[in-house]
Amino acid sequence: MTTTSGLAWKVPGRVGDSPVLGAGLYVDGDIGAAGSTGRGESNLYSVCSFLIVENMRRGLHPKDAGLEACRRIKANTVEKRLLNSRGEPNFNVNFYILNAKGEHAGVAMYPESEYALCTEDGPQTLPSEPLLDGKPND
Repeated sequence: MTTTSGLAWKVPGRVGDSPVLGAGLYVDGDIGAAGSTGRGESNLYSVCSFLIVENMRRGLHPKDAGLEACRRIKANTVEKRLLNSRGEPNFNVNFYILNAKGEHAGVAMYPESEYALCTEDGPQTLPSEPLLDGKPND
């Protein structure tokens, strides 16, 4: 449900968001879980996985909780080097979300992202719901 670039692409001293509880991954057995891939610094800055689970605690559907995290990333991305020509983040972040009722969602900053799910109907790959149109580098 979450990824790390591993040692091959690690900058010396960088921990990443995966091992930081609440950033790249957060689980509350009574509410649900959220994990992610993409630009880890954005998850660290906004503690997105925790935010998603807390939004589900407030009653939001996994998709809506995830899109709220994407909105927070967009609002918090202000450095010029991290913005594209439209003034939007020039990177993608994907969230994989499941609540305790079994409702699920994949959301992303940009289209063309997918998530995998396996139920009693077997495995499937589903499109993620994007917050923004276009591509990160547009």
